[in-house]
Amino acid sequence: MRMTGAGTTTIVLDITLRGSDLGGLLLLDTALVLAERRTDSRPSSPRRAGSVLWSRRDALRLQGDAPQFPMAVIDFARTSFPDSAAWHLQISGSLESATMGSLLLLVNEKNTVTATAFENAGKPRPVDGIVLSAVYADAARSMIEHALGIDEFAEDSDFPDGSLGATLLSLFARLFPGQSITDVRLRRRQSPALFASDLQAAVKIFEVPR
Repeated sequence: MRMTGAGTTTIVLDITLRGSDLGGLLLLDTALVLAERRTDSRPSSPRRAGSVLWSRRDALRLQGDAPQFPMAVIDFARTSFPDSAAWHLQISGSLESATMGSLLLLVNEKNTVTATAFENAGKPRPVDGIVLSAVYADAARSMIEHALGIDEFAEDSDFPDGSLGATLLSLFARLFPGQSITDVRLRRRQSPALFASDLQAAVKIFEVPR
């Protein structure tokens, strides 16, 4: 869009992006550049066409705060996992590690109910929704329990954007709004059964994941 005139100007941008091309984290880069070469400007002012006068990047997560990580469908008989297990969430690396490299959801291809549910995730049947909800609930439980077992996981922790620690903090805030990490960690240690029920309620088990 070409801007003209002087002083303060308000510009409204109306852009349509195809949903099929989007997912995860959407990065919007906005830049104000000089359209034409200026010969009458001061020596210290931008003169060349294409000079960047101002720029800004905005990040928009399109799929909420639910755990998002790579997944793979494999034959558990070829691994160390129990042959009859339906799925397994691998968590590795430190809290400063990138989330996408620290989490991996493995689905057992021999468990056709679970594997089919993920195949139909874009348009799930009622049974698929129940399976996906159970997987989400179990993944959230694994992530929260992993986080609570690390002393460095605390409200005042400062983890890099996109890191495992930042993802776990975001998940904790979503599942336990208004509660402190210290209180939830203590409840897990003193009353594991109550903590399990609290987490089950927080993830809204057997509802279709959002």
